[in-house]
Amino acid sequence: MAKLNLVEAINLGLKQEMKRDKNVIILGEDVGKDGGVFRVTDGLQKIFGEKRVFDTPLCESGIVGTSIGMAVYGLRPVCEIQFEGFIMPAFDQIITHLARIRNRSRGRFNVPLVIRCPHGGGIRALEHHSDCPEVLFSHIPGLKVVIPSTPYDAKGLLASAIMDEDPVIFFEPKKIYRSIKEEVPEKEYTIPIGKAKILQKGNDITIISYGAIIHKVKEACDKINDISCEIIDLRTLSPLDEETIIESVKKTGRVLIVHEAPKMFGVGAEISALINENVLTSLEAPIERVTGFDVVVPLPKLEDYHIPSIGRIINGIKKVINFS
Repeated sequence: MAKLNLVEAINLGLKQEMKRDKNVIILGEDVGKDGGVFRVTDGLQKIFGEKRVFDTPLCESGIVGTSIGMAVYGLRPVCEIQFEGFIMPAFDQIITHLARIRNRSRGRFNVPLVIRCPHGGGIRALEHHSDCPEVLFSHIPGLKVVIPSTPYDAKGLLASAIMDEDPVIFFEPKKIYRSIKEEVPEKEYTIPIGKAKILQKGNDITIISYGAIIHKVKEACDKINDISCEIIDLRTLSPLDEETIIESVKKTGRVLIVHEAPKMFGVGAEISALINENVLTSLEAPIERVTGFDVVVPLPKLEDYHIPSIGRIINGIKKVINFS
């Protein structure tokens, strides 16, 4: 079994899905000849030709709008937005049309469309290249939002996203595009959308996270030998795996939520509300959140201060554990 990084795993997943289903097509800025800005689609145009892997103008609203039309008429487009900050020009198409067509048509039409998009900071990029806009899309009925944290999960979740009859926003944490490798099966497999993964079992505290930051969470827990941490990797933000979260909190009674996105109205706030509404009496301490700050992602000089560090995560764990 080969060890692949995130880029290689996604590339393999795309290749396999295109071989399996001739209706799967790839489009976006520079995805063809150049293989995308991060080379995720590298080599696919040579294999499948320019009719199934093709470049588009620099027009995100046009990319998504065209993909919606193709999906309604039977194709399964996988369109790429070069950076998460560039997805906003397509926001109207996504919110006004993509998320509503099944409801608008009372189920007569569905939109099997995947929007792939790099996600988050940590690579010293420019403005609009390091954002975490996942909560904007998680709030919208009709959309599924997926953020894998490992190559294995990325390949399996992407296959599920492409097979899904409804639209999926597939965020890819660019910080870990090439920084980690793990064994990824060559054969096709799927991971269910909406099912979290218990990355590490524990009894003292539940730590809930997703995306690239999950690896810092694991490092932080490894540095605290006397605290038994249960780590939940959400993998999917919409739909959210409420059952896994609730059962873990019932066991540990203490909760830390970690995400790179800003705190205000964030994913952590929704999870905190979920816990309070369902298992408040199981809590032995207030829920703590360690997140990015409520500011625009700073330029490279200050980026490390913005993204939650291992030290901030450890302090959050200790704060919850030491509450009395």
